Parts: sequence; C-alpha cells; structure tokens
Amino acid sequence: MTKTDLEFLKRFSMLIGVLALMALAFILLALYIYAKHPAAKSPDAGKAVTERIAPVGDSYAGDTGRAAMLAAEEARKKAAAAQVAYGGTTDGKVIYDQLCGACHKAGISGAPKLDDKADWAPRLAQGVDTLIKHATEGFTGKKGVMPARGGNPSLNDEQIKATVHWMIEQTK
Repeated sequence: MTKTDLEFLKRFSMLIGVLALMALAFILLALYIYAKHPAAKSPDAGKAVTERIAPVGDSYAGDTGRAAMLAAEEARKKAAAAQVAYGGTTDGKVIYDQLCGACHKAGISGAPKLDDKADWAPRLAQGVDTLIKHATEGFTGKKGVMPARGGNPSLNDEQIKATVHWMIEQTK
C-alpha cells in the first residue's frame, strides 16, 4: 500500500468516526428532549385499543344468549335504517344511475339490460310484486344473481320500489 493510500484511509477512518460520534450525540440529544417533553397521549387511545382487541364475534348460549343476539340484530337494523342511501331520494333514475346501472347496463351476472325487452318479458310476467321481492331479498336464478337491495343494504323499501317501477317504465 502506498503512503497516499494509507493517508486516505487514516483520514477516511477519522471522518467515519466523527460522523458516528455526531450521530450518537444526536440520538442522545433526542432521547433527552423526549424525556423532558414526552408526546401527548390521545384521549381516545384507550377506546382505539379496546376496539382493536375486541372479539370479532360473540358466542351466546341459552335464552340469555338468544335475547342478546336478537337485541344486537335489532340494533344493527336500526343503525342501517338510520343511514338511508342517496339522501333518501325515491327518484328511481338517480338510484339506477348510481347503483343498479352498474350491472343492468352491461348485463353483468345475468342482469337484464334495461333496453332488452325480450330479457325483461319473462320477468315482467311474474308481476311487479315478485320483481320488488327479488330486488329486496335477492334472487338466484338460471341466468345469474340479483343481490339483496342491489348490494346496498342502506336502500330502504320505498327506494327499491320506486327504482323497480322506474326500470319497468323504461322497458316499455
């Protein structure tokens, strides 16, 4: 090794040492500052932890469990009813454009296209009440699947009825 190489290694080693000491000094300074001024705790931190570690499902047994399950189901239904889709509008065109059209424009999963009168004829022959029931509860047929409430559980019965009637008017 030449003298210049040794000189370079000596200076480079000193530079690395100085940088390591500076890094250590900054780490110690940060620890000191954090010890004097710790981060503020969120008032909702305990609630967030509780929600994170809550069980995914509950297990009920006997009459007490049955009553608890019914109460939980009723609470879920009330919460869903409070969140009505599309601002509660009963304009069938608005709901069709924002939800139903996703399948009925392209015929996805066997959905009858709005402009295909031949595909609608056997469905219309079943009656409006049957179409509303299938739209509300869902339906699995030979051609495909209609999800309950069009896949949006926050649609209320009035909205479904209005949208079905609007779609029937468009098929004529």
